[in-house]
Amino acid sequence: MARAASPAEIHWSGSRRDRQALAQRADWSGITGLEQLWPVLAERHGDALALEAPHAATPEQFSYRQLHQCIEQAAAAFAGLGVGGGHVVALFAENSPRWLQVDQGLMRAGAADAVRGSAAPVEELRYILEDSGASGLVVESAALLAKLDLAAEVWARLRFVLVLEGERGDGVPAVPCLGWGELLERGATALACGRPAPPPPRDGARLATILYTSGTTGQPKGVPLSQANLLHQLRHLGVAVAPRPGERAVSVLPIWHSYERSAEYFLLSCGCRQTYTTLKQLRADLQRVRPQYLISVPRLWEALLSGFEDALAAMPVSRQRLLRAALANSRAFGQRRRQALDLTLTPENWPARLGAAVVALLRWPLHRLAAALLWPKLRQQLVGGRLRTAISGGGALALHVDGFFEAIGIELLVGYGLTETSPVLTCRRSWCNRRGSAGQPLPDTELRIVESETGTPLLVGQRGRVLARGPQVMAGYWHKPEATAAVFAKEGWFDTGDLGQLLADGSLVLTGRAKDTIVLSSGENIEPGPLEEALVASPLIEQVMVVGQDRKQLGGLLVPRAEALAAFAAAAGDLGDVALLRALVRECNRLLASRPGSRPEERLAGVALVEPFTLENGLLTQTLKQRRDRIAERDASWIDAIYAPR
Repeated sequence: MARAASPAEIHWSGSRRDRQALAQRADWSGITGLEQLWPVLAERHGDALALEAPHAATPEQFSYRQLHQCIEQAAAAFAGLGVGGGHVVALFAENSPRWLQVDQGLMRAGAADAVRGSAAPVEELRYILEDSGASGLVVESAALLAKLDLAAEVWARLRFVLVLEGERGDGVPAVPCLGWGELLERGATALACGRPAPPPPRDGARLATILYTSGTTGQPKGVPLSQANLLHQLRHLGVAVAPRPGERAVSVLPIWHSYERSAEYFLLSCGCRQTYTTLKQLRADLQRVRPQYLISVPRLWEALLSGFEDALAAMPVSRQRLLRAALANSRAFGQRRRQALDLTLTPENWPARLGAAVVALLRWPLHRLAAALLWPKLRQQLVGGRLRTAISGGGALALHVDGFFEAIGIELLVGYGLTETSPVLTCRRSWCNRRGSAGQPLPDTELRIVESETGTPLLVGQRGRVLARGPQVMAGYWHKPEATAAVFAKEGWFDTGDLGQLLADGSLVLTGRAKDTIVLSSGENIEPGPLEEALVASPLIEQVMVVGQDRKQLGGLLVPRAEALAAFAAAAGDLGDVALLRALVRECNRLLASRPGSRPEERLAGVALVEPFTLENGLLTQTLKQRRDRIAERDASWIDAIYAPR
């Protein structure tokens, strides 16, 4: 349960419901490294399917027994190449079973990996290879190896190169260069001759991996995570989800990202079947696989909602009205039901609780009818129809998106954390799914809210900077003592850089990033995140970024929905460009003014219509977060146009 150590601090040892949930999960308390999972899982689940990659260059499937065998072969081969305790191997590749087998093969051999996606800029990959001190290199393809164009001194440090897909290529200096089949063959031979990889030390502090931050400003920082960091996640994510052996999950996020990686370790430890897909193939795979679990980021849920709205707009008017009315009723039912159950019964608020209960009761019959006749078909079309739990992380989820999925019967659980925290610090539970929050802490996790400038602890309900402490928090950045000192406060508290508040039940509500705060020329501080969430609720807006640093007023860079914008312009009388922008500003400010607690300065002076923010143009990270500095750089002329004298 939560214990108030001070007005601004929560020590979360786990609620009664948390302990009940964890008691039903597999007990991994006796292991000290992730590599110890696989023999147990092979014995427990045998020929049950563990991994499949239908869209890989080489489509593959692996049972739990086959997965364990391949990990042992990879580990034996790595040991034969001189890889062992204290070594780091760079791993630059995208999602595939081979990635996981390399990752766990290295851990089984006692080594660690420094990971990044193969699509990262070549300069960044070279930097990681050098900064991590890697003694081996694993790349997705020979083409990537050629692009790296490594210097002679780097080659001299490498013990081997492994190419995961296709031919290994030519022109490699005198170090062993292996294809995937050759590595497994070496491992199989070593095992047949009685030369498995020596067991690594049973030490939870042993380095497991180095993950590199995205490096949107300056060089990326290495985040070294220990086996104990990762095992904390494995042992405690069960407070949020309860997968059963054989249930299916679809993986679309980059496997090297801490969020996807911890979720994948956890799901496999539960005996689930994991399918690797891509953003392009996701919709088809949701229908083919029909997963019970989907781990993703807010942008994906926004895209699913956007697809529904596009389909709705193409329907006959009568059907549109029916679905919109049913959605509005189900949304209101869910909201009022939560209010009725969530409020504390006191003399001051019991009328509000009673009123919410009455409204929920009145809306219940129509909600039940829609839940029986409409929402199963919609869930089938959106996510395959079997989804039991959807988990969103990597950013704040807009309330209108959250409410939509709740209304149609999809349980959306939101989690929060950072690469530096392995990553999960908090998550919502099905029995405590407070909309708009990031949930309660994982067991053994501490949170504190402090005033941003002075570090003074704040009261429950007050907004400030979020600090964290717990077994999942890294010890410090890789070979960067100054950067480490900058994020750790006294007594070992890690400064997340996020702004938020703690509620009385231990839930964390995030309000923005400290570095994203917009300071107007008047000195007013504005958090753009909540404003952007309100704006993307408009059917006119696909993406938005609020700007205004050192300006008198805020502005907005809008990526419009083309068809909706055309209809909006036609309904307004086919306005000219200037008049259309003014109408959009009025619509945006109407949305902003309707927010509870909105302030006069949270209004837009103007907007500009810009090209989309995408992975391809480098304006989104791999987890689909906006790179605000790069967007501001690309659209600098449009920002200037917003504030140009008229």
